[in-house]
Amino acid sequence: MLRLIPVAVIVVSVFRGIGMYGQVFFMSRVAEGVIKKFRDNLYAKISQLPLSFFHSERTGVLMSRITNDVNLIKIVVSSAVTSMVQDICTLVLLVGLTFYQIWELALVAFVVLPLAFYPVVAIGRKVRRVSTRSQETIADMNAFLHETFSGNKIVKAFGMEPYEESRFYEKSEALFKIEMKNIMVKALSSPIMELLAGVGIAAIIWVGGYRVITGVYTTGTFLSFLAAVMMMYKPVKQLSNLNAMLQQGLAAVDRVYDILETESDIVERKDPLFIEKGSHSVAFKDVSFAYDGGQPVLKDINLEVAPGEVIALVGMSGGGKTTLVNLIPRFYDVSSGSIMIDGIDIRDLSISSLREQIAIVTQEPILFNDTVRNNIAYGNLDASEEDIINAAKAAYAYDFIIDFPKQFDTGIGELGSRLSGGQKQRLCIARALLKDAPILILDEATSSLDSEAEAIVQKALINLMKGRTTFIVAHRLSTVQHADRVVVISGGRITELGTHHELFELKGDYYRYCQMQFNNGEPPRDPD
Repeated sequence: MLRLIPVAVIVVSVFRGIGMYGQVFFMSRVAEGVIKKFRDNLYAKISQLPLSFFHSERTGVLMSRITNDVNLIKIVVSSAVTSMVQDICTLVLLVGLTFYQIWELALVAFVVLPLAFYPVVAIGRKVRRVSTRSQETIADMNAFLHETFSGNKIVKAFGMEPYEESRFYEKSEALFKIEMKNIMVKALSSPIMELLAGVGIAAIIWVGGYRVITGVYTTGTFLSFLAAVMMMYKPVKQLSNLNAMLQQGLAAVDRVYDILETESDIVERKDPLFIEKGSHSVAFKDVSFAYDGGQPVLKDINLEVAPGEVIALVGMSGGGKTTLVNLIPRFYDVSSGSIMIDGIDIRDLSISSLREQIAIVTQEPILFNDTVRNNIAYGNLDASEEDIINAAKAAYAYDFIIDFPKQFDTGIGELGSRLSGGQKQRLCIARALLKDAPILILDEATSSLDSEAEAIVQKALINLMKGRTTFIVAHRLSTVQHADRVVVISGGRITELGTHHELFELKGDYYRYCQMQFNNGEPPRDPD
């Protein structure tokens, strides 16, 4: 028998260890699965929201929602819920035991519970408010870091490191103060529970001790009851602390659900139409548009563009040119009027089907921290190696790509930081070529380039525009001259429409625009 006892102890310890491991593993797996789903849904929701949402929210704040806020929810789901289940089960068993032993004294012990309820709830509410402020401050700090790291070249060029450091110290100090307030509020829980526990146990000893002396209870019964009551202290205290943790998690849930419940102002109809790839006409019918109910940016725009036609949009900055082309892929919806593709209102089309018809090259080249190959194939991930190479050649990018150590497998850095401006723009053109969309939007695609880089990019753009319905937003008239028609937009309205030569001879807004660009105020001659 003596030999069996050590073996039994070892066996029990092994199975207990396995059980503890299994509990931690499976509970954590469930929690991590829930959080992964939460994080995935949040990212999917944000990615589906329209451009107007991103104009009102800072990137760093959105990043904080996905990382910091979701991580707080994870702590609640994994740690708090597991501990809460254990503590509640322990408490229920001990409560049952005390009522079984001496029910009268159990009632005395639980008189303090209503007293404990109010401060615990009050502290929890305070923790939730302070935690919300803390998460907002962290989000603001993340936004600040994103801005300063992204703009580090300007920070260094202007010698603003000390200024940015002082700004960061201010934000760090604000976070420190909020976190200390959070700690102070949560720290109140323990002394309050200590006081209430002391009051409860003192009442039990006073009443129970008197009854032991008078012979109502035996000493053994009373001591076992007292031991059970004192064993309740740990789970009750832990539940009080868990409430503070739970309130932090709920504050994070509120912030996350603010995003998840955001309604998109770009709504797809329930039974959308689909459009096949091919040469398309585009028509603007009495189109007006205003941002967020403000002053109209576009007013009564009427324009019909034939399949394969190249339209140049010119005018002073702020006239509404970029806004007009942003309406075509439904980055925004018109305030009134309609935009038609082949006679179909774009609001009746599937958004994915609509955007499959459109390729965009913007003034600021948008590239991703990936390889050259994957950046060119972005939007056409099934493209063959031959297609990628052909797109690079047509965009006049092939020669500089093969000079890289890993050629098409070369990483280009964040936002293409390892490339020159002209190289980045040519990769964007290659990407648009590979997408092979019938409608093309060129939003000031050469305005930030020097003359040499612009000349190369212009040749690539000519290849890109072939056979496509093209909208060119341009300040440089060297691009405009390749257009079939020129649209002059001023004050949100179309003021002139015609070919380059027609508008030049008209000697109106377009003529004056040429005058400013080519002759420094002298009467211009036709650049052609």
